[in-house]
Amino acid sequence: MTDTAELQLSLEDVRAAAARIEGAVVRTDCDYSRTLSEITGADIWLKFENLQFTAAYKERGALNALLHLSDEQRARGVIAASAGNHAQGLSYHGSRLGIPVTIVMPRPTPTVKVMQTEAVGGTVVLEGETFDEAYAHARSMERQLGLTFIHPFDHPLVAAGQGTVALEMLEDVPDLDMLVIPVGGGGLSTGMGVAARAIKPDIALIGVEAELFPSMYNKLKHDDLPCGGDTLAEGIAVKEPGQFTSNLLRGLLDDIVLVDEGSLERAVSLLLQIEKTVAEGAGAAGLAAVLAHPSRFKGRKIGIPITGGNIDTRLLANVLLRDLARSGRLARLRLTLQDRPGALFKVMREFDRHNVNIIEIYHQRIFTHLPAKGLITDIECEARDKEQLDALVETLREMGYSVTSVELN
Repeated sequence: MTDTAELQLSLEDVRAAAARIEGAVVRTDCDYSRTLSEITGADIWLKFENLQFTAAYKERGALNALLHLSDEQRARGVIAASAGNHAQGLSYHGSRLGIPVTIVMPRPTPTVKVMQTEAVGGTVVLEGETFDEAYAHARSMERQLGLTFIHPFDHPLVAAGQGTVALEMLEDVPDLDMLVIPVGGGGLSTGMGVAARAIKPDIALIGVEAELFPSMYNKLKHDDLPCGGDTLAEGIAVKEPGQFTSNLLRGLLDDIVLVDEGSLERAVSLLLQIEKTVAEGAGAAGLAAVLAHPSRFKGRKIGIPITGGNIDTRLLANVLLRDLARSGRLARLRLTLQDRPGALFKVMREFDRHNVNIIEIYHQRIFTHLPAKGLITDIECEARDKEQLDALVETLREMGYSVTSVELN
């Protein structure tokens, strides 16, 4: 493979990719969100790449790379290291085209991701404890078996395919004046950036990374922020961005911003509540940035790709419940009571009077620092809004109860 430092990408490459993959990937809608626009103060246009067959934009770049293979390369097959959307996109289109696809994943990869990749035609090899070890094994198999390695982001064929997202957005909404793009390894932002900048030179291009994984941020801003942690946006949780992509992004992006976990959770929740669409953490990162930095984006006409919708249903449920808690709709109140008949009943009566619904009650008598006749009661409850809940807490305190709210991190 050519040294990635020497590789380039042009609008013509992206347009050629668009012609090549036309009809084999979904031309997803780019729609205006009136409600999100009202919330953010910007004109928000969403590109629903979570509606691809494998629920992510990664199909575009994977397919473009597959269509460049020679007959001999097709017969031998391709290989990649990925536990995410690239694995599914490559496996799906490889199977469709009759090209054997091998995906190397780290051993700790959740079983559901292995099953999803195998379900669309990929052969999964589990090797190593980390992605780096899986990647090294994939490159070793590439050499030993004569397979063609298809990188998830650090090659122009892949980036050109991803750039077709921007082509479609600017065809549908030509007067967009800003694109806000999630950044992991940089394939999507490079492809979209090259296409958008060539079509509309004055368009603003803003990259978005998770605060826990600021790898491209560090590279472009010559910073040294720590990189690692358990982020909701695992799709852009990349410790080492691409060489080819970072070289181009240095001259493409107007800025790159970081978003914390709370903003990612809020964006996922709002997309489901308002747009009725499921987005994974990385897929919602663009909206998260606009929510987290409203003054920066106010008044702009912004295009945001919802890059993927592959999120575990249990995790999604947690995100939604945590968002309700942050908004004041759900709460856990901790009260200190005396262990005597009727003590809990008196408290319950106030919940009823304030029309606050009780979901769960936890009594703790043994493992406390209170005297033997004291107990701690945690009450999970649901209110109409924060004001209703605050009124209940104020009443309980006026009655002499010690009441604290168990806060989310």
